[in-house]
Amino acid sequence: MKSPVTPRLGALLLCILLLLCALPARGQEGAPTIPIPALSLGVKMAESPSDVALTLQILALLTVLSLAPAIVLMVTCFTRILVVLGFVQRAIGLQQTPPNQVIVGLALFLTLFIMGPTWGKVYDDALGPYLAGSISSAEAWDGTIGPVREFLFKYTRQEELSLMVTMAKIDQPRNSDDVPTRVLLPAFMLSELKTAFQMGVVIFIPFIVVDMIVASVLMAMGMIMLPPMMISLPFKILLFVMADGWDLVVTSLLKSFA
Repeated sequence: MKSPVTPRLGALLLCILLLLCALPARGQEGAPTIPIPALSLGVKMAESPSDVALTLQILALLTVLSLAPAIVLMVTCFTRILVVLGFVQRAIGLQQTPPNQVIVGLALFLTLFIMGPTWGKVYDDALGPYLAGSISSAEAWDGTIGPVREFLFKYTRQEELSLMVTMAKIDQPRNSDDVPTRVLLPAFMLSELKTAFQMGVVIFIPFIVVDMIVASVLMAMGMIMLPPMMISLPFKILLFVMADGWDLVVTSLLKSFA
């Protein structure tokens, strides 16, 4: 049965549109003044070099904002945390529980917790003084990239760093200052993926054992046609809950960045 709400709503919208069209134009005598915002875009010649510099800074800021998700993935611990939590979700056998939005949200807040000291140092050494106008943009960049590179070097494996230095075909660096950031970033991401997969294998082992035990019991009882996953899933969830699985996983992730 068709609801009467939809025709009434359509008639109301049509009446409002007709009333708006019947309003006299702005500037006519007796016409009501309706404040309507106007947006104007234009290009004009720069009056000084500072105008050009300001325009370039705005373009650079917009570019950085468009690359913000990639930057979050590349220079933080978000990659490792998200991959490990994904392993937990698949090891239990629950494809949509917890939802992906919950997993990503938990990974994001854990990233904020872990990266707090590093970002605090960035604010104290770079962002705060730059907003106060006491340092230049170049000095602010140096104060920003310093703590970030320190964090990246702390959790980058030597094997991945050597691989990227070799692939970049640069001279062998004598210390960490000689390693370009463009080489350090992919080495850090490879290290994070390797560590995340190692942790994921350790997480998978107990659940695989439960699947094997359940499958063996079903075969011994002659229940070959019964899917083992249907029986093992409640036991895996019970095992994960009884062992405080989320606390163990989160604690392991936090300790891996200690």
